[in-house]
Amino acid sequence: MEKDYTSLIQDELARIEGEEGVRIVYACESGSRAWGFPSRDSDYDARFLYIRPVEWYLSITEKRDVIERPISNMLDITGWDLRKALRLFRKSNPPLLEWLQSPTVYKETGSAAEALRSLSPLAFSPKIMHVPLFKYGERQLS
Repeated sequence: MEKDYTSLIQDELARIEGEEGVRIVYACESGSRAWGFPSRDSDYDARFLYIRPVEWYLSITEKRDVIERPISNMLDITGWDLRKALRLFRKSNPPLLEWLQSPTVYKETGSAAEALRSLSPLAFSPKIMHVPLFKYGERQLS
C-alpha cells in the first residue's frame, strides 16, 4: 500500500474521531486492495468500528449508527457503531467478518476486534450467512 494513502487514511480517521466525538477501536482496508488484487482504478476502502460516549447509547430515540466519508474518488471511509457491529456479528455478516480478518490494519485499540476475531468460529453460521450473500447476488444480477 502506498505510504501516502496510509498516512492520509490515519489522518482522516483522527479527524472523524474529533468531528464525530467517537473513539475508533478498529480500522482496516477492505476489498480488493486489502487482499492484494486491486485493479488500476481501485479506490481505498477504509472501514472502521467505533464507540460513542455512554450518553449517546442512553437516548430513547434511534440515532444513525453509521459514519460515511467519501473523501475523494480514490478514498472511501465508512464505519459502524460497535453496537451495530455486534448485532451484525450475530448474523454472520460477511463484510464484518472480512474486516476483522483484513491483513491491512490502520488502527486497533482496546480488545473489541480481537474478542470478535476469537469468537468468529463460534458465531459464524453458513446457514445464516447465505441469506445476505444470496440477496447481494440477486441485486447484482438485476
